[in-house]
Amino acid sequence: MTAPRLLNKVSLITGAAQGIGLATALKFAAEGAIVIVCDIKQAGVDEAVAQCRALGATAAGFVADVTQRTTIDALVASVKAQFGRIDVLVNNAGITQDARLQKMTLEQFDRVIDVNLRGVFHCAQAVADLMVAQGSGVILNASSVVGIYGNFGQTNYAATKFGVIGFTKTWSRELGPKGIRVNAVAPGFITTPMVAAMPEKVLQDLQAKVPLKRLGKPEEIANVYAFLASDEASYINGAVIEVSGGMSL
Repeated sequence: MTAPRLLNKVSLITGAAQGIGLATALKFAAEGAIVIVCDIKQAGVDEAVAQCRALGATAAGFVADVTQRTTIDALVASVKAQFGRIDVLVNNAGITQDARLQKMTLEQFDRVIDVNLRGVFHCAQAVADLMVAQGSGVILNASSVVGIYGNFGQTNYAATKFGVIGFTKTWSRELGPKGIRVNAVAPGFITTPMVAAMPEKVLQDLQAKVPLKRLGKPEEIANVYAFLASDEASYINGAVIEVSGGMSL
């Protein structure tokens, strides 16, 4: 029997209470990781931790808003105190507030930038010194196909997901020499609560554009994160891996 791929790797996952984040937490748990669940609602955090533990994993939960730097610093310090290290950060937390350019409010713009871009920066910077001191670590950032090709009505979201690719390319250069790999995953349209909120007609149109003729499942993104976090991906650094069923072909 093969050993679990992430055995005892202390893995902090943001936005881990639902959708791709939850699927990733459960996949990491199944692969032997010590899973640190981070999200903004206590009930969701508790449920995700319980599901990870049901798979036999060691898991801990934190209620944290990635836009609040002091909270993130305290979270990282607490994980370090409890487990001694952080091996993997999955920057998954993200939101959408869609509108066309002419209709988008400054509040919509600022909120998405704050969570999806500034939040990723906060979490990565908060773990970077610890990973450098360890001489190892993996940072995985959630981009999107929207962050490669743009999308109607998503000025703010597309900008953040393009920005995350910029982070990934830059940090992989800065941190690579210190033994830390940084990569991004760019999902297509996945069956998450965020996508489920779209009108049925839009979802059907999206599905029709994918050569595989279906939307992706959260588990299919989680599988890629698990691979990238593992030693099997030891020479992958600075990559942006599109997981979209070929929708951009």
